[in-house]
Amino acid sequence: MRTAVAAAPMAFSPSVGCGTCAKDAPKFGVGRLDALRCSLPAAGLSIEMNAKLASPEPVSIDFRGVSYQINVIPARPIVSKLSLIVLRGETLVLLGRSGSGKTTLLRLINRMLLPSVGQVLVDGQPTSTWDPIRLRRGIGYVIQEAGLFPHFTVAENVGLVPGLEKWSAPRTAARVEEMLQLVGLDPQEFAKRRPRELSGGQRQRVGVARALAADPPILLMDEPFGALDPVTRSELQREFSSLARRLGKTIVFVTHDIREALLLASRIALLESGRLVAVATPHEFPRLDHPEVQVFTASLAAVPGAPA
Repeated sequence: MRTAVAAAPMAFSPSVGCGTCAKDAPKFGVGRLDALRCSLPAAGLSIEMNAKLASPEPVSIDFRGVSYQINVIPARPIVSKLSLIVLRGETLVLLGRSGSGKTTLLRLINRMLLPSVGQVLVDGQPTSTWDPIRLRRGIGYVIQEAGLFPHFTVAENVGLVPGLEKWSAPRTAARVEEMLQLVGLDPQEFAKRRPRELSGGQRQRVGVARALAADPPILLMDEPFGALDPVTRSELQREFSSLARRLGKTIVFVTHDIREALLLASRIALLESGRLVAVATPHEFPRLDHPEVQVFTASLAAVPGAPA
């Protein structure tokens, strides 16, 4: 099944994606600058476009007959015969139960894994032919609990990928300040803190800021809000939805929560036991006649007061 629906403009960005030792990581200070060099007038954002993955083609990510299995268990593929395209600028939500293959698909996109069968193309190029470090620096990755380096300050965490990309110190400092403001953290208050001095929600915001810092065109998000309390999670979901619409990047977002999928997605791709069983917009998804879709939509009515 290779399906595409016209995408609403959506958004986000980078990751470390390579084995960099702490001693090699750059140290950055953050100071207020009178003005940023370049800005998006509507959103107040600088244009730091990382063109390494940029392409005029409408398809950003393309799974072509992909299967992935662990060698010792060939009879039980984790992903099986999956074909799916992700359009440039959309937010595709991968929905499914635990063990359905969602996170494996993210790892196939950034070449942490290679397909056993088939191909994954990023900007028209098979991941097997990409330089893995170059590919990963052009793809943002946000995970539960943010994955921050505990011995780095907030500013050093956010500025890590720009430093690896050899940005100048003033440019990095300006970008760090801008990204912290974007995710609702005052640079003067938070830039010098360590992750242990932040709340769970604040750490997740820093993780998003780090993912945005070098501004790659693709963002992978693996249940980024799953470990947060319900109130903080709801706040961040709303903020992310608004930010995604403004920035216009390609996002692949993993969740097992149908409410989150319906709120954030341009399209929802439902996985069951490693197979793609449905692809639809949030408006169409609850109406699909498939048993696994019905299981998820039935959970909407399981909580008193939830919409049917």
